[in-house]
Amino acid sequence: MSDYQATAAWAQAADAADPLRAFRDEFLIPPHEGRDSTYFCGNSLGLQPRAVRAALAAELDDWARLGVEGHFKGRLPWMDYHEFVRDHLAEVVGAKPSEVVAMNTLGVNLHLMMVSFYRPVPGRSAILMEAGAFPTDRYALESQIRFHGFDPAEALIELEADEPNGTLSLAAIERALAEHGSRIALVMLPGVQYRTGQAFDLEAITELGHRHGCTVGFDLAHAVGNLPLRLHDSGTDFAIWCSYKYLNSGPGAVGGAFVHERHARAALPRFAGWWGHDKTTRFRMGPEFVPTPGADGWQLSNPPILALAPLRVSLEIFHRAGMARLREKSLKLTGYLEWLVQSQLADVLKVVTPADPGRRGAQLSIRVLGGRELGRALFEYLMEHGVVGDWREPDVIRISPAPLYNRHADCLAFAERVRAWSPIS
Repeated sequence: MSDYQATAAWAQAADAADPLRAFRDEFLIPPHEGRDSTYFCGNSLGLQPRAVRAALAAELDDWARLGVEGHFKGRLPWMDYHEFVRDHLAEVVGAKPSEVVAMNTLGVNLHLMMVSFYRPVPGRSAILMEAGAFPTDRYALESQIRFHGFDPAEALIELEADEPNGTLSLAAIERALAEHGSRIALVMLPGVQYRTGQAFDLEAITELGHRHGCTVGFDLAHAVGNLPLRLHDSGTDFAIWCSYKYLNSGPGAVGGAFVHERHARAALPRFAGWWGHDKTTRFRMGPEFVPTPGADGWQLSNPPILALAPLRVSLEIFHRAGMARLREKSLKLTGYLEWLVQSQLADVLKVVTPADPGRRGAQLSIRVLGGRELGRALFEYLMEHGVVGDWREPDVIRISPAPLYNRHADCLAFAERVRAWSPIS
């Protein structure tokens, strides 16, 4: 945009005009040498909402005051606690409340979903995924293929990037399905690719997969809380995610799953657990498993209250901010960061994330033009000076301005710190 400026006055004015600026005060910014650090790592671990401490203390107090009766008589009775995050979680991912559940962690949920939605048979046993996927997905998919008695060398189809910066076009996915669709049982792709920051068109991929008779699922670890999602409308069969990144719910936080409502009462195989049993008859302790209709039916055990409390706090913040407004601000922040890199730092840095804002979220993946060793040196320099991003091998620095707590001034601080880096000063 022509009205961007690389000045403190411009950045401060843009931040003063931001209708969401007050949300920054609801988060604890890690300090650096007596000041707030410049934190761009919400794509890896989101910041702690200030209200989390009180929320955890309230549950600890109920435990101390009520003991087991906290399940029924607490301020937020533990028996129903996972339901207290359901509506706001559904808002964030664009689903019906019955289609989402907060449970387990991402890797566990991926395996649980594949029990139901990866049903390979001879002649149709393949899984389509992207090459260079996050290791959790690669390990899980390969192990599921082996578990079912098939050979990953034949049944795991990994799509290589076909665009200049290592990203993957929709046309490449379409070509792969045209060639292999009849033998693909499951299409499993990310919502946002973790290394490149590329966002995928969930609805288009789902339509392509279903056209070829495939089940379609998504790993939304880097998409939930980052992009407005329309999971119900997309028609995808299932999705899984973590909530410690953009959802700011703490290290190792409770993950989530989506199951489309058309599967709500389907007679699908699953690994059953007591908490997935129909709530109305759960305490009769009968021998026959009767799943709760909807995503709740995939639960195994009662919810971890102390882990769900931070998620409840964060989702309430998202509810007040609204995903549409957060996306509007995110486009401005990431657009400004991109402009700074291209206009001020083009002799040093290259953005590999797609330039089209519709094909990315908050994250920009950046390479240093001098190669990996210089890239690593810059990353360590930034960290030493309180500019917190993260590094992904072989040569990518990820910088992700999260709209709940980042500012235009943070983006400018990143650019100024890169300029001050000794090899280019």
